[in-house]
Amino acid sequence: MSSRPPNDAAAEKRLLIALAAVQFVCVSDFVIVSPLGPVLMRTFDVGPTQLGALVSAYTFSAAVAGFAGALFVDRFDRRQLLLVLFAVFALALLAASAAPSYPTLMAARVLGGAVGGLAGATVYTIIGDVVPESRRGAATGVVMTAFAVATVAGVPIGLLFAGWFGWHAPFLALALLAVLVGGYARRVLPRIDAHLRPASPDSHPVLDALRPIGQVLRNANHLRAYLFVVLLSFSAFMVIPYIAVYTTSNVGVTERQLPLIYLAGGAATLFTARLIGRLADRHGHKRVYRAVAAASIVPLLLTTHLPPVAFGWALLVAVLFFVIVSGRMVPGNAIITGCAVPRLRGTFMSLNASIQSLAQAAATFLAGLIIGRGADGRLEHFGTVGWCGVAATIAAMLWVRWLRPGVEPATESVARPEVDSGARTP
Repeated sequence: MSSRPPNDAAAEKRLLIALAAVQFVCVSDFVIVSPLGPVLMRTFDVGPTQLGALVSAYTFSAAVAGFAGALFVDRFDRRQLLLVLFAVFALALLAASAAPSYPTLMAARVLGGAVGGLAGATVYTIIGDVVPESRRGAATGVVMTAFAVATVAGVPIGLLFAGWFGWHAPFLALALLAVLVGGYARRVLPRIDAHLRPASPDSHPVLDALRPIGQVLRNANHLRAYLFVVLLSFSAFMVIPYIAVYTTSNVGVTERQLPLIYLAGGAATLFTARLIGRLADRHGHKRVYRAVAAASIVPLLLTTHLPPVAFGWALLVAVLFFVIVSGRMVPGNAIITGCAVPRLRGTFMSLNASIQSLAQAAATFLAGLIIGRGADGRLEHFGTVGWCGVAATIAAMLWVRWLRPGVEPATESVARPEVDSGARTP
């Protein structure tokens, strides 16, 4: 079966379930390390800098693999590519679960980031290839719920497993789940090879792959959008990877209470993300982005300066952080997607994913260099990191005015601040 729409609604539903399950496993592996931070720092006797390197290694590896993958992923059947990548991803999870030391865990995370990042990109490529345009938005929404479900269910369950059986357990459980999901995907995914074409005598695979990348990078509006992506990433990922460590070491939340923090925050975002999206469509993406970004300064500073408080107050601050800081990404992503020249949107978004991963890795690593740990085990200078996040937030709020809907290069004019077009943004 080649890349054509599934022949009935049930087949398409099975396809989307498989893709969402693959995405769930990949996202769960990405988000689980930060909440495990207190346990990993204690187990391997490392500090915040080493934890930041462990978290950023995954995203940095995904970014490098994304750039490299752009040169070859279109030369294979999508089904076979995804199954091979996901099989290697399961092996990386298994290696992480058996890692006896910090360096071996780091190596497993680098491998997991490389193949996991490519697998996630392949998931969305399959949607574009197989699902008709009339249902593609809904299909993408189904797969994107994997992140929320991973936060609501994957992280709390992983933390419970770690509390019961040790830090290895979440990775082992994900490896076993990956085997089950891979088997299901192998059954329901069709062959997806319509994009494959016989090579012409004068074709060159590398040059043919690099040509659209060059076209994307020569577009000034694309470059402005990528800077916006970097600012968004720094405003969040200088803080997010260290919340669990700060909450347990400075605020007084116990490791057994930590799953409730992520459960409540993730559950809240399931409802608020859709609300923010509707408000952005109704009142303008830039206008709503600026409003939510301005509001996010409060939970950013509260989270990074919170003193020892009762668990209820810590839970409230965490929910505010989840809802508002992650809520910025709803109109933010709509703005970024709309900046792409339609003809180049696929390449633009692939590079966007790699740049985002690089920025997240850099932000995490930089914050790890700033944060210290006192003799009493408490984190130091986390407030400084919070102010860095606020500075990046303000810079993004100012920079967004220069972003415009994508147009063909021949018609692009000198950049001027864009008047928010609201729902007209692609």
